[in-house]
Amino acid sequence: MKNQFENNWTSGNNGYPLFNEEVEKYISVLPSENQVKLAENPFYCFIHFGMNTATAREWGTGTETPSDFTIESIRPEQWVKSIKAAGASGIILTCKHHDGFCLWESEYTDFSVKNSVFNGDIVKMVSDACKDENLYFGIYLSPWDMHEETYGTEAYNDYFCNQLTELLTNYGEINEVWFDGAKGANAKAFEYDWQRYYALIRSLQPSANIAICGPDIRWVGNEGGKTRKSEFSVVPKALCMAETVSKNSQHSEKDAVKLKTLTSMDEDLGSRKVLANSEELCWYPAEVDVSIRRGWFYSKNENKTVKSGRKLFKLYLSSVGKNCTFLLNVPPTNQGVIHHKDVHALQSLGKKISRITAAPILIENPGQLTDKDGWVDFDFGSSRKLKYIVLKEDIRKSQRVEKFDVYIKKANGKYIRVASETIIGSCRIIALKGKKCIGARLVVRQSRGNPIIPEIGFYE
Repeated sequence: MKNQFENNWTSGNNGYPLFNEEVEKYISVLPSENQVKLAENPFYCFIHFGMNTATAREWGTGTETPSDFTIESIRPEQWVKSIKAAGASGIILTCKHHDGFCLWESEYTDFSVKNSVFNGDIVKMVSDACKDENLYFGIYLSPWDMHEETYGTEAYNDYFCNQLTELLTNYGEINEVWFDGAKGANAKAFEYDWQRYYALIRSLQPSANIAICGPDIRWVGNEGGKTRKSEFSVVPKALCMAETVSKNSQHSEKDAVKLKTLTSMDEDLGSRKVLANSEELCWYPAEVDVSIRRGWFYSKNENKTVKSGRKLFKLYLSSVGKNCTFLLNVPPTNQGVIHHKDVHALQSLGKKISRITAAPILIENPGQLTDKDGWVDFDFGSSRKLKYIVLKEDIRKSQRVEKFDVYIKKANGKYIRVASETIIGSCRIIALKGKKCIGARLVVRQSRGNPIIPEIGFYE
């Protein structure tokens, strides 16, 4: 009888070269230190809050005035504690959305909180609250601005960089700068000076990752939480083109709904077939952005659309558990707090995430596999109910595993395959619903060079 484990990376590598010039090219692509830090903190939250919160809109009109921002107080400490309870590591605040209204007292416009009934700097209040709870803080600054008169001229790039400088110098360490490509269909034709923006960020906040119209983190391609079967981090460098993201982003308010139902734009972004046709490659991990509600800004009419903790957990498993980061939007109300339904869902999510690794059976560190490690066995010592397997690659040595299987070992010595997957990357979570077994076997079927597995954990 044929040994079902003999076909592995050491014997035939699934018909692909294990080492050659092309493979060396692929595994020479490595993450930056900022991207490594991102992979270690893969779940964080968006806070959409601003003029649209006060006017109960998703997109502004460009005709608002500071007096339309009628919110007089906020409780950022409640925002931060609610988000921390979900297990998130940081917050990204919409400091300026498409309407152009600034949540800080900008020197470069009168269209900000300084001329509203609100007394204070909302960006500072939120960044300070994050520091108090040891959460990272990031900023969203919309390149499209409906209000600013210079928009559409070269002077706007100066205006934008001036505001970006304010945000990058007055609020401590910034962990992520988030740009999108949303622009109204009737907006003036205008090319943003992306390279100038990036250079400014690198100079003022060198530890910040730049997403999504940016070189460090790519958009997964939809706003519905859908991910690919194989989310590679090593991809063609052409995907870093901000204009490409802009083209596929929202161009009207109704697009926000459409993007929640779209499948990923190109399913295959990083296979050998794709990479072989690309001269330049880069490390460009995917970020999954999803709102806890139907909309991105709070509306009392959407209280029934709040996703349950169970639904959020599924999104977590399909993002963080599949080599992506997870950016969950949690919009505060026009009363300045996160709604109790959202709070409950966040608490439920946090409990579910903590349960993944709460009861370890065995955690091992195989490291770099050798030609004797076509498969790796793990002995649990007794019969256990296996619920989760968490695998990690050493991404500092690139992303290597392209196909693997996991088997559980029953008390009678029989092996049963419970997972047949492709990539691992920074994190791969396999949920098994409590299968009884006395051990497990990992079989790497296909790899780019020797697989490097710094950690594999089994949990009940």
